[in-house]
Amino acid sequence: MLSKSQARLFFLGGTILFSLIFLWLTLDTIRQTPARTHMAAMDEQVLLGRKLWDENNCMGCHTILGEGAYYAPELTNVLDRKHPEWIRAFIRNPQAFYPGRRKMVAYDFTDEEIDGLIAWFRWVQGIDTNGFPKDPPLREWIKDSGQASVKE
Repeated sequence: MLSKSQARLFFLGGTILFSLIFLWLTLDTIRQTPARTHMAAMDEQVLLGRKLWDENNCMGCHTILGEGAYYAPELTNVLDRKHPEWIRAFIRNPQAFYPGRRKMVAYDFTDEEIDGLIAWFRWVQGIDTNGFPKDPPLREWIKDSGQASVKE
């Protein structure tokens, strides 16, 4: 059994110890943030893409890094799934793709703005997310779902 003074000392010692651990973890996180988010790679083109992403409320339909709506595809790793030329063609005329399904709004982006969006996707894809969100390969998903043929 601890006396009052021992209990007080135990409480204060524990508080100081865990406060120091908390401060060290906070400083370590702040130190690692630039490398993990690769801020040095953020140039004017990436900033233009981010601005377009925000101004056009792309997050209202899409998700990026797990944030946003789930109405349209997750775009964190879109460049692993689609070639930049495909993305460029889709953004220019989304109505021509996937007939009979819901369609993305046709934005009147310039080529420079589309390049900015692609640069934004490339920048986001370069963030070290420790494997989140996991994007299973299409073939594995089709195999797991019992589909007989693979269409890409």
